[in-house]
Parts: sequence; structure tokens; C-alpha cells
Amino acid sequence: MTAASTTPSTALQGVKVICVGQFYFAPYCTMLMARLGADVIKIESPGGDPYRRGPAVDEDGVPFQFQFVNSGKRTIRLDLKHPEGQRILRGLVKNADVVVQNLSPGALDRFGLGYEQLSEINPRLIMASGTGFGSFGPYAGESAMDLTIQARTALMSTTGFEDGTPVRTGPSVVDFMAGTHILAGVLAALYQRTVTGRGQHVEVALQDAILPSLTSNIAGLLSPAIDVPERTGNRHGGMSVAPYNAYPAADGWVTVLCPTDTHWERLRTLMDDPAADDPRFATMPGRCAHMDEVDEIVGRWSKSLSKDELVSTLKGLKIPSSTVVTLPELLDDPHVKARGVLRTVTDERGEFTTLGSPMFLSDSPLIEPTRAGGLGEHTEAVLSEELGMAAEEIDKLRAAGVI
Repeated sequence: MTAASTTPSTALQGVKVICVGQFYFAPYCTMLMARLGADVIKIESPGGDPYRRGPAVDEDGVPFQFQFVNSGKRTIRLDLKHPEGQRILRGLVKNADVVVQNLSPGALDRFGLGYEQLSEINPRLIMASGTGFGSFGPYAGESAMDLTIQARTALMSTTGFEDGTPVRTGPSVVDFMAGTHILAGVLAALYQRTVTGRGQHVEVALQDAILPSLTSNIAGLLSPAIDVPERTGNRHGGMSVAPYNAYPAADGWVTVLCPTDTHWERLRTLMDDPAADDPRFATMPGRCAHMDEVDEIVGRWSKSLSKDELVSTLKGLKIPSSTVVTLPELLDDPHVKARGVLRTVTDERGEFTTLGSPMFLSDSPLIEPTRAGGLGEHTEAVLSEELGMAAEEIDKLRAAGVI
């Protein structure tokens, strides 16, 4: 890592990262590190990351989902099942700061590339491993994906409406939340290394990373005072805030919530509906005990106004609200464009769309993303620059199918 400087620099300048992962979990973590200035080498199996073969592709035939989480990295093709491939990874690890991996549980250990083996080569190495259920517990070692973790961790049973079927959340919340957790662990380990001089193993389980998001739902379940269904639709997960829902407008939908009695008083006055004056609704527990009636009152008022009228009026009274935005509307949102987390970048080949970074550091400029490399695009350069391999040796490895 680079020494402190009085001039702005990228936060992770000089940090070398190896990504041995596919899909979203490890790639998203290392994409964030790349945006912070780390040099990230993505290692892919001979067949490549499965998300290279998605149907939604850009003009160059590159799947958007691969481009989004792998832009800004150098890509090499390497067969880790081959002894020569294992030798190459060990060589790269000698000068690496971090290895982030989310292969199937135990895969790297079977290749002799687990943390214990690699830390002997480089005691300063930080390895971050992402698995479905972690290295201990009854489910340790089981493989998992975003959908299966959503099923196993009650996300699906708490998503949807009470009388409906379990529903997967629209976004891949498990993979991306776990990716940010593993990034936090890596950054903490990098900081600790400045004190101890030693690396360590960081472990994040998908289930562990997503479980805290159920706090409201679990709180409602544990409370003896209220009866909370598993699926609460658009209502509060713990059924402890009302109103809290998506309500009809004349031209769409808006969300409205009143987290305090003060907010409710403002809304009650605004709606000017005698039914809202019922003393049962004066307190939060009372409103929660009569949610159907409260929602009916709010919906009766909201459907007479447009989305923009509703949100403008509610914001003026500092009542939390928002229109329910569609995906096409989101892509055209001026605020989304201004923030740059979804970026359209122009290079010598034209425009491409990818992710920026949701992290903004005042003294550490973010790195502008570059296109995701083709499968093995940077193999020769990495082997030459990082390991000093001659062209003849690289040719032999390619002929043997190692790279």
C-alpha cells in the first residue's frame, strides 16, 4: 500500500487484488475496489464467467450483467485445475495484497490454494472468501446462490402479500449486500495489517449478510403484543408503522409513510377526512391495530390526485413519500444520471454502460471505469509484467490449455 500523501490520490492506489470469482458476489466487491483505485486481476476458468453468456448483450456482444461488475479489471484465463495454473496463481499471490474468491466451498483448498497455503507464500496476504453458509455450522459446505439463500433465509417467505405465494425480491439483494460486507471486511483487514504487518482470512456467508435486513420482520415475530403475518406486502415488515404502504394515485402509485404521530397529524389535517379523526388512530399502536381502515382512508384521498401533486404536497409537509418509479423511468432519472452510479462512458470504441461507485470520498477521486476485458484479454500482459514470463513460456502454457 502507498504511504500517506498530502495530495489527493485514489484510496486503494497500489493495492493489488486478485478476483477468483464469478456471478455477482466477488466480482461486485472487487469492482468497488477497482473504482477506489486498486489494480484488480480477474481470473476466469477456461470456459469463462457464466455471465459472459447472458442473452442481454451490448453492441459488442458483451452481456450487460458481466460488463457492470467487471469493468475496470484486467482479465486472465487460467485453468486452476492444472498444476501449471496453480503455479501461476501462487506466483501472482507473492505480490498481491488481497484475494477475493467465491468458488464452490473448499475448491481452492483442494487445489492447494487455500488461505493456509497461500499465506505461507505471502504472510501479508488477505484472503476474502464468500460462501453460502460459511465454514462452520450445520450447513457449512453447502453450495448456494442468491435465490436459494433468499429461500433459506426467509426473504421469500416475507416478500409478497399475505394471501399470495412466496416471492423472490426483484433485485439480487443477497449477492450485492454480501459483496459490500466482504468489502468492509477486506478494508478492515487492510487497516489492521498496517499495525500488525500480517494478513488474515476474511469470511462472509451470504446468509449472514442478508439476515440483518430482516430486523423489522423478526422484531414483529418476537413481539407478544402484535400478530404479524410473514408476508406483509408493501406494509412495514414488523407491522409497527401505519400508514406505511403504496397508495393509488390518479395516474400511478405513490408510497406514503408516517413514522411518528406528528407526521400522521400533518397527513390527517391535509386529507381533511372526518374518518381520519377517529380517536383510535391518534397513536401509532392504534393505527397499526386498524391498518385496513387507515389504508382505506389514505387511498381514498390519494387516488383523487396525480403522483406529482401528491409527492409535492407531502414533501412540503415533510411527510416521507415517493412516486413508484418504473425501470425505464429510473434510467432516465436526472438525479441517477448526475450521481453517476450507472455510467455511460465513452472510449475509443464508442459508448458503453456500466456501474460507477456508490462511494464518494472527498480526498480520493474515483477511477473512471474501463470496459470489461474479453476472456483472457490481459493474460499475456499480466504474466509478462507480474511474473516476468518470456513469450516462449507463455506460448507453451497456451498450447497446453493452461491459459
